[in-house]
Amino acid sequence: MENVTSALWNSSLHQLSNVSSPFVTAFLQFSATLVVLAFALFYLHKFLFVDKGRDMQPRLPPLLVKPWPIVGSLPEMVRNRPTFRWIHQLMKDANTEIGYIRFGNVHVITVTCPEIARQFLKEKDAVFASRPTIMAADLTTKGFLTTALVPMGDQWKKMRKVLVNEMLAPIRHRWLQEKRDEEADNLVRYVYNLCVSAGGLVNVRVASQQYCGNVPRNILFSRRYFGEGKEDGGPGFEEEEHVSAVFTILAYLYSFCVSDYMPRLRRLDLDGHEKVMKEALRIIGKYHDPIIDERIQQWKNGEKTEEKKADDLLDVLISLKDKKGGILLTPDEIKAQLTEFMIATVDNPSNAVEWALAEMLNQPEILEKAAEEIDRVVGRERLVEETDFPKLNYVKACAREAFRLHPIAPFNVPHVSLEDTTVAGYFIPKGSHVLLSRTALGRNPKVWEDPLKFKPERHLMDKEDGVSLTLTEADLRFISFSTGMRGCKGILLGSSMTFMVFARLLQCFSWSIPPANGPTIDLTEAKDSLFIANPLVAVAKPRLPPNMYPVHLA
Repeated sequence: MENVTSALWNSSLHQLSNVSSPFVTAFLQFSATLVVLAFALFYLHKFLFVDKGRDMQPRLPPLLVKPWPIVGSLPEMVRNRPTFRWIHQLMKDANTEIGYIRFGNVHVITVTCPEIARQFLKEKDAVFASRPTIMAADLTTKGFLTTALVPMGDQWKKMRKVLVNEMLAPIRHRWLQEKRDEEADNLVRYVYNLCVSAGGLVNVRVASQQYCGNVPRNILFSRRYFGEGKEDGGPGFEEEEHVSAVFTILAYLYSFCVSDYMPRLRRLDLDGHEKVMKEALRIIGKYHDPIIDERIQQWKNGEKTEEKKADDLLDVLISLKDKKGGILLTPDEIKAQLTEFMIATVDNPSNAVEWALAEMLNQPEILEKAAEEIDRVVGRERLVEETDFPKLNYVKACAREAFRLHPIAPFNVPHVSLEDTTVAGYFIPKGSHVLLSRTALGRNPKVWEDPLKFKPERHLMDKEDGVSLTLTEADLRFISFSTGMRGCKGILLGSSMTFMVFARLLQCFSWSIPPANGPTIDLTEAKDSLFIANPLVAVAKPRLPPNMYPVHLA
């Protein structure tokens, strides 16, 4: 390097000496010497200190696939759909519990070990408390106006306060008890009517998703149906379209879209994801927006006032005031938050109940034991109520086991690192996306004995007598509801919905496998999701006195 630099300067000096004075020539020779010394000191410092110091820094987690320049491993991501199965196979092949893939310039960190997961979401929770600014979240939240899906910032703080203090506070939960009870009764009515009209054949996925769609519709909008519904209590076309759109949003929300990692390509919509998302959100808006707009107008016109009792959570949001007495939330904030509330409510309980019942049909002794517990605690002369839940530990153990073995999503909602940090001895760069694997945590053989077997008893082994079981898992041995600063704020509502739909189906009906299915239920997972591949259809028969079944509901 010194020889090259000297040659260049000598060449320049020779040319300048023809036109310059001896003084100028001497000055330039002195300057050249300084430049050569600067280069020499730079490389000496780099060799002695910088490189050696860099070697002492923690290294990145194991690289799961070698990246290309600029695009990283995006070509492999696109070729290997569904991406979540490809990533899990890479982790298995590498025999590691933490790894990373580079998509574009983004480091995507994947974790399958509960101990490492706790370091991310407990020890360094504040560092990983943000969300990625991806296309689907942008569309769903109308430009990041909500709570669960938005990056850290003032808007998140504002909406989190609204969600926790106004929408999901215990006092609101008690206030909305009657609406939840209405939908629990309607679920029983619907399945009972199928026993009469359809020979007892029940599509459990439809029934459970119907209930999980009805509850938020009722507590948000004070209505079960957007259309006329069905006389048997089941969903009409409008409700089926609405719930289908919700699950489409959930499927595409964090689906490894190319533009999530190279935002400048978003306008090209290379995956076609944005088109699908916009159509699903159009359907949601078709049903939500007219109700919201009309209700806002009612408050403006004085048809609804603070002196009159609010009917539902929509009234609560519209009536909120800021410190100066002005309107706290804009119409877009209300619409976006209610959409996010809906998609956060429908999926987990319905998926857990379908999987749990499918597993229990293949192990009838578990089904019988759960029903016997309900008979012992509640009896057959009244229906299960939410106040019974603390005493139904075996039923809750079945629900926990479904969450462990059959999570609704392969990964948790991504966390984003707000700064460079170290976790489990590995360097995690600022801006990294951290994905905790729900499937691998819940099925980790180092944590769970016989991890692929449905065994509710495992959740009762260390439980003291008289202590009520919950769906939450503080040690992240599986993920039912996310934890930490960005954890799920709707645990009370989500748990109540899960227990209620499950307990009512077990109490009110005996279940069996349709003869045409053979001796067992096929428990194969769908290829592109974690749903059971074929929706569960089972035979239901009433097991309570006839007068216990709701027949006429408003």
